[in-house]
Amino acid sequence: MSLPSVCAVLVTYHADPNTLRTAIKAVRPQVDALVIVENSPADAGADSVTGHDAVVLPQQGNIGLAAAQNAGIAWAREHRHTHVLVLDHDSIPAADMVDVLLAAERDLSAHTKVAAVGPRFHDPREDRDAPFVRVAFPRSRKIWCVGSNPYVRCDFLISSGALISIAVLDEIGDMDDGLFIDNVDMDWSFRARSKGFELYGVCAAAMRHELGDAREPVLGGRARVVRHGPQRLYYIMRNRVELYRRPYTPRVWIAQDVIRIPVKFLIFAVLVGPRLRNVRYMVRGLVDGVRRRSGPCPIGRAA
Repeated sequence: MSLPSVCAVLVTYHADPNTLRTAIKAVRPQVDALVIVENSPADAGADSVTGHDAVVLPQQGNIGLAAAQNAGIAWAREHRHTHVLVLDHDSIPAADMVDVLLAAERDLSAHTKVAAVGPRFHDPREDRDAPFVRVAFPRSRKIWCVGSNPYVRCDFLISSGALISIAVLDEIGDMDDGLFIDNVDMDWSFRARSKGFELYGVCAAAMRHELGDAREPVLGGRARVVRHGPQRLYYIMRNRVELYRRPYTPRVWIAQDVIRIPVKFLIFAVLVGPRLRNVRYMVRGLVDGVRRRSGPCPIGRAA
């Protein structure tokens, strides 16, 4: 059996140069190759990788998270790496994260079909590590890394930090670039599960990562919600409708996710501004979801 060869695929989008340099410095010693896909012309990836032996794939503009990930995956395939490690530009892996993930994949693959393994991650804006998730009704189950169990079987993994073999990608398929951004990782995870694969969180593998946008206090500071800009709300609404019709999407997830649509509307039409723009983008997202429109948000473009 040949030794694994890991190519990290790091996607940038208006990256803070210091954060990007920190991410590169943390991941480069752990992998056999590093590909940086610049998803916005302002990203100074070439400057950030000086001395770090990385390949930069500049894009003319924002081609979408999924397409950017696929560009890096294609490079890894072409150069015959066995695995990809998918990262966002603000994801900082622990010094041993890749080795721990590889060992976990090897151990788990002895008795199950493994789609991907991912680390537990800590969002510095929160006071504890994020849980892994199993889909259930009326609410999904949060599973924390506690006790002696080193692995957590879950129904989806966020893309950042996920270690996936090229052979698995060949069987399941790459990321769906029609979704552009949002629910890309969930769609891939659901596809993998429908083909008999399992996904695992690895408790001994750690990563620092900011999940989602900034938190905003509402109701006089009694609660906090994740703030999304209007364009992001468009994709959130459109892509969830698209996932509802896909045959591999779990029915139980659809049943509990439908409830989130009016909740999102209430939050972003009443509590979080810019309210009128939020409503316009959310409504257009739902309409385009029904119409099966894919690709970038058409508002502000030639529709």
